[in-house]
Amino acid sequence: MDEKLKIKLSIADRVYPLTIDPKQEEGLRKAAKNIENLAKKFEQNYAVRDKQDVLAMCALQFASKIEQGGIDRSENAEAAMQRLRALDELVHSKLGE
Repeated sequence: MDEKLKIKLSIADRVYPLTIDPKQEEGLRKAAKNIENLAKKFEQNYAVRDKQDVLAMCALQFASKIEQGGIDRSENAEAAMQRLRALDELVHSKLGE
């Protein structure tokens, strides 16, 4: 039986109690810290006072990184496939001689 862990995370001046698997704790705490740090940067650099706007910008920033990572991986995969096709053609041409 897996034991659940009760933790509290503070994000944007609010405390969120969570019940999680212990293996999730480190990732969640790091994520909350990253959100807090990015929110502070937005507040300092853009004179935004509404926490909802700050959190929306944080969400956009993190989501865009994930999406761009997927695009980059897709482009890398396509380039790798093109190289593999070229190698396959080369091998077949040499075997056909």
